[in-house]
Amino acid sequence: MRWVRRVLLAALTIWLVASITFVVVEQAPGDIFYLMAQEIAQARGVSIEVAYAQVRSMVGYDPTRPLLDRYLEWLRELLRGNLGFSYFYRISVNQILFQALPWTVFVLSIALLLSFGIGVLLGLVIAVRRRSWLDPMVTSYASLTDATPDYLTALLLLILFALNLKWFPSKGAYDSNLSPGFNLPFILSVLHHATLPILAYTLENIGAWALAMKGSAISVLGEDFIAFARARGLRERRILTHYVGRNAILPMVTGLALAFGGMFGGSVLIETVFHYPGIGWFFKFALDHRDYGMMRGLLILTTVAIVLANLIADLVYPLLDPRIRMED
Repeated sequence: MRWVRRVLLAALTIWLVASITFVVVEQAPGDIFYLMAQEIAQARGVSIEVAYAQVRSMVGYDPTRPLLDRYLEWLRELLRGNLGFSYFYRISVNQILFQALPWTVFVLSIALLLSFGIGVLLGLVIAVRRRSWLDPMVTSYASLTDATPDYLTALLLLILFALNLKWFPSKGAYDSNLSPGFNLPFILSVLHHATLPILAYTLENIGAWALAMKGSAISVLGEDFIAFARARGLRERRILTHYVGRNAILPMVTGLALAFGGMFGGSVLIETVFHYPGIGWFFKFALDHRDYGMMRGLLILTTVAIVLANLIADLVYPLLDPRIRMED
C-alpha cells in the first residue's frame, strides 16, 4: 500500500540521517572532556590526566572505544527514546527538551500561523490585482526580508522596542520574580516576553508565504473552471474565496507542514538575540561549548520532526485534493 511505503521510507530516512549525524558529531574537532578536565584540574589542584580520567568516569563515556561499539550503544538508546546526554549540564537531552521545547513551540507556532495567514491573504490579493500598487510593494518587501538575516531583524526590534523605548523586556521567557503557573500575571508576563521574538519571526516570513501564494494563485487563475465560473456570472469575491483561494492553498500544505516540523529545531538566531530559552538557544549553547551530546540530540529531534511532518502532509494531501488520488 502507498502509506506503508511512505512510512518505511520515512523510517529509513530518519535512520540514515541520524546515523550520519552520529558519525559527523563523533568526528567533530574539539574535546569537551578536556575542557571539563581543565576546570576540574584548576578547582581541585590535580593533574590534567587525573582530571580527564575523572571526567570520563563521571559521564560514563569513553571516546577511545571503537566507533562501531559506540554507534550500536547509541542506537539502542535512541530506539528507547533516549536522545543522548548533555556533557555540560550532565543531564539527559530529554530533560533539556522537556524544558525548552514548550517555549519554542509556543513562540514559533504563533509566529508561523500569523505569517502564513497574512502571507496567504496578501499573496491572493496581489495575484488577482497584479497591476495595483500592492504587488510591487509586497514583492520588494519579500526580497528585502529574504536578503535580511533573521538576527538583524531581531536586533533592530531589540534595540528599538526593548533598549530604547523599553516597551518590552530584552531577554528571558517571563519575569523571574513571578512564580510559574496558570495565573494571569504569569500568563501576561509570558506574552509580554514573547512579543518581540514572535514579531521578528513573523516579519521575516510574511513575504515568502505571500510570493508562494501569489505563484500558486496565478496558476489557478489560468484554469478553465475559473473562466467558466466567471461566465456563469458568479461574484468576483466568491470566485476569489471558493475557487481560487481553496485550490491555490493546497500546494502550500507541504510547505506549511515542513515549517511546523522545522519549528522543533527552534530559531537559533532569534532565540539567541532575545536570550529566549528555547531549542534554538540551547543549540547555540551546545555549539559554543562543544556539547556534542546535546547537539546530536537536538539535530535528531529536528530530523524526526521534519520527516514526520512531511509524511503527514504526504498522507493528508490526497484527502484534501481528490485529483491526487485519481492520479495514484
